[in-house]
Amino acid sequence: MTDQSGALPYRDTKPVGAADFYFAINATFRFVFDRFGVEGLRRYWTDLGKEYYAPVSAAWQQHDLPGVAAYWRDFFAAEPGADVQVREDGDRVVVEVAVCPAIGHLRAHQRQIVPCFCQQCFFVNEAIAAPAGFTVRVAGGNGRCRQTFLPRQADVPPQDLGDIREAT
Repeated sequence: MTDQSGALPYRDTKPVGAADFYFAINATFRFVFDRFGVEGLRRYWTDLGKEYYAPVSAAWQQHDLPGVAAYWRDFFAAEPGADVQVREDGDRVVVEVAVCPAIGHLRAHQRQIVPCFCQQCFFVNEAIAAPAGFTVRVAGGNGRCRQTFLPRQADVPPQDLGDIREAT
């Protein structure tokens, strides 16, 4: 569905996105991984979050946690094949991904998924969240995960990348 709330920093006239885009991102991740290794791919994801998604970060800073929740609701409403619930839970926003649209589409078309594909959700989202005063923790992966966005605080342990399962 098109973004009516203004939570997305772009406008799209299609009712949902084009799922074939997932082929392109998987191929891009594979190219960067093969050329620069896992650390290069993580730098790519971090730069993507900082640079491309800077308008999202600015909106989150301006609208606080309700803005984070609105963004994810609108984002996943436009993603074909997504089964996602977004809830504001006190001092955090929890994004429960029951069916990841990207993993689902890649599997349905028998594509070989970059094993660390799901780590993008941490590296990209942390780069978006940090300038806005938030952090994210990701648990699960391989098509089903929970992403928790909360204010940056000293008592939040660092992301354990072992909590993010490889995609198969």
